Amino acid sequence: MLGLETLSGPLQAVATVGIVLAEALALYVSYGALSHLAQSTILATVRGE
Repeated sequence: MLGLETLSGPLQAVATVGIVLAEALALYVSYGALSHLAQSTILATVRGE
């Protein structure tokens, strides 16, 4: 899919780890932003603002 199978063993491992870390970082940032937005909305609703 990404062409990682054309790399040698160690390079394939490094590329896979890099991709997984990039995905984890993207999910961490997006879930954090979504959580912050939901928290703000819920607190404003509960407080009646």
